Amino acid sequence: MRTVRRLLYKDIVGSIVLVTLAFLSLFFFFDFVDELERMSRVGAGAGKAALLAAMQTPGRFYELFPIAVLIGAILALARLAQSSEFTILRTGGLGPARALSLLAGLAAVFAVLTFAVGDYVAPQVERKSDDMRARFSHDASTDNRGAWLKDHRKVDGQERSYSVKVGRVGGGGELQDVHIYEFDPEGRLISRTQAGKVDVDAQGVWHLQSVRRTIWNPGAAAEANPVGDVVVSEQQFDKFDWQSSLHAGVIAAAVLPAMSMSTLELYRYTKHLSAQEQSAQAHNIQFWRKAFYPFACFVMVALALPFAYLHGRSGGISIKVFGGIMLGISFVLLNNVAGHLGLLKNWTPWVVAATPSLLYLGLSMAAFTWLVRYR
Repeated sequence: MRTVRRLLYKDIVGSIVLVTLAFLSLFFFFDFVDELERMSRVGAGAGKAALLAAMQTPGRFYELFPIAVLIGAILALARLAQSSEFTILRTGGLGPARALSLLAGLAAVFAVLTFAVGDYVAPQVERKSDDMRARFSHDASTDNRGAWLKDHRKVDGQERSYSVKVGRVGGGGELQDVHIYEFDPEGRLISRTQAGKVDVDAQGVWHLQSVRRTIWNPGAAAEANPVGDVVVSEQQFDKFDWQSSLHAGVIAAAVLPAMSMSTLELYRYTKHLSAQEQSAQAHNIQFWRKAFYPFACFVMVALALPFAYLHGRSGGISIKVFGGIMLGISFVLLNNVAGHLGLLKNWTPWVVAATPSLLYLGLSMAAFTWLVRYR
């Protein structure tokens, strides 16, 4: 069985690597053309555009790898079926259950690789890419996504609510262009704090630098002026500390687009949105989709296995590979459509994320069972 495992794994992994490299090369060219157009507007060269395009490769790998697994596995298994090698393996004792377990072990390795790239490599590289793009263009606002967050806490026994605007997250993790608006229980604005740079420690303390603070004091104004004019005071500080329940991970997750967050960041951010009574449906769906996405490798391998039980005269390899591409595209389309429908219809997020994978897994197992029994 070790020889059989080595034969299958060698062919399948080789085909998947070939398909993955072809996909990454194609998308690198597309990204390079896009970056070259952007960089040419700011006088940057083709080398910087190529570097930025290369830094998008981990994200592309994460998106494309399950489809590459499907096409590569179909290519390898169809080739084995066409040369009758898989038929010989079957007569030598490679039963359906054994074949499925061998491919499931390989799919587990692919799933771990997909998770590692999607949760650790791609988000870090994308953040560095954003920072480099801003430096190359000499404009910190070129990739200024920004985010608004809410916070609540008690000050001197009174409930205070805060609306926080974060302009962007710098390459070192510091927050930039921060505005903090403080409101009393009646919703009246009490103060506005602006800071050029903010560092957030593990205890949730915001260390603000280059601070300009504006305070509105209607109570003092009423005592000082019978007509009720509001007294406004301006303060400036080099440093100012502010305690908050907003930790660095939540803030970074809010500033980043949902697609570039790690699974843990998405989980923290959805919990924060729910705690602040904000809509978290979109991020909940994205969290479950990201959590289930590595398991798409199992679905893709299961979809590819029935092609090994098709005889060579049932169609050439090119037709089977084309069918695999169509299956992969249909899976991606269904995954995206399910996400949009789940958001519109307010369906349960984990059901929305799991349904496409379970549907395609059921179809592959049904096809596999039929082929084993009747072919």
